[in-house]
Amino acid sequence: MNQAAKTLLERIKTDGAIDGQVIKVDLFLNHMVDTGLMRLIARELANRFADRQIDKILTAETSGIMLAQAVAEELDVPFIYAKKKKPLTMVDYYAAASYSFTKQESTTLYVSKEVLFPEERLLFIDDFFARGSTLKAIEEIVDQSHTVLVGKAVIINKGEREDVESILTMGDLK
Repeated sequence: MNQAAKTLLERIKTDGAIDGQVIKVDLFLNHMVDTGLMRLIARELANRFADRQIDKILTAETSGIMLAQAVAEELDVPFIYAKKKKPLTMVDYYAAASYSFTKQESTTLYVSKEVLFPEERLLFIDDFFARGSTLKAIEEIVDQSHTVLVGKAVIINKGEREDVESILTMGDLK
């Protein structure tokens, strides 16, 4: 187990909680953010993808933004977050539906055509992978934009997809 995984696991034990599939990390990851821990996690994930020639990081609003920015800084590339509401200034865009099981709501993710270009190599970053609805929407946007998804990474993978890199899995938390 790498240092990021050990540190995160310790924080979950001391400052978080696990209740079945619900992992409470509000005090250090997705409400109040421990920037040192985020930097450690970002460094670990960036190292895993350093040889993939990433052009941009792509995430979904809101919880993935902190990690996406930190990984983007490590890889020295821009990051994009798919927005949950289309601003008036976004005239031409890619869009895909997503359902949040945590929030029990459907939403549409929007990415401006001004920020994604065909053949760009993207790394998807998010805080959690659960049932894959957000990733499915991102994959639809990637298809629409003719970009290339070269990797997927999250802090905690609660799902069964082995092609999603993570710091911890549900198995690590048991």
